[in-house]
Amino acid sequence: SRIITVSENSANDIRADHEVSADRLHIVPVGVDPSLFRPLVGTERIPGRIISTASADVAMKGQRFLLEAVAKLRAERGDVTLTIIGRLKEGSRTETTLDRLGLRDAVEFVSGVSDERIVELYSEASVAVVPSLYEGFSLPAIEAMAAACPLVATTGGALPEVTGTDGDTCYQVPPGDADALVAAIGNVLDHPVEAAGVGQRGRNRVVENWSWKHTAERTVTHYRALLDDAAHARRKRS
Repeated sequence: SRIITVSENSANDIRADHEVSADRLHIVPVGVDPSLFRPLVGTERIPGRIISTASADVAMKGQRFLLEAVAKLRAERGDVTLTIIGRLKEGSRTETTLDRLGLRDAVEFVSGVSDERIVELYSEASVAVVPSLYEGFSLPAIEAMAAACPLVATTGGALPEVTGTDGDTCYQVPPGDADALVAAIGNVLDHPVEAAGVGQRGRNRVVENWSWKHTAERTVTHYRALLDDAAHARRKRS
């Protein structure tokens, strides 16, 4: 009788694809702990360092387009590197793309590390990228934003709803466009002061909207509503 999902975009998809009535669907976004994912004082950003997260080696995550963008940036600048939070699987699409583009020495995969180390990686990077073709929400986006790392994200799925306004709290590009990623990442690398402001405003957006505290409070609201509905139904039966 009461269903929660993580974004307005996901709610629209569920209504359209599964014919769930709008009055049953409610939105409770997931979140991040901004006291853990935060900018680290004394940690300097490494020029040319890009960070991304590969939660799964599927086309929808858009990693191919990010790798193509990194190859083009390295041809233009030479000092660009990419750190991917995730595991490189043997024989995967990503491995094939790395070999095709000659990026083995420029891309580092990091897995099995603590959240504290992930926060350090965000603080060391000059820019975070979410290249997904579609996202129902995107925890990697708000983790990067909470760490005040300037974020380049596509407009796929719920990402604009989560990341905010282009040029204010993030930099937005169309999904599936390596050249657009090159331009946006290059803009961040060329204008670090401006990008730092975007990163800080991105953190403010997360603190105000996407913390686990907000998630808990909104979830409790729906549990209470569900209990009230059940109590009302019992009174009607009696």
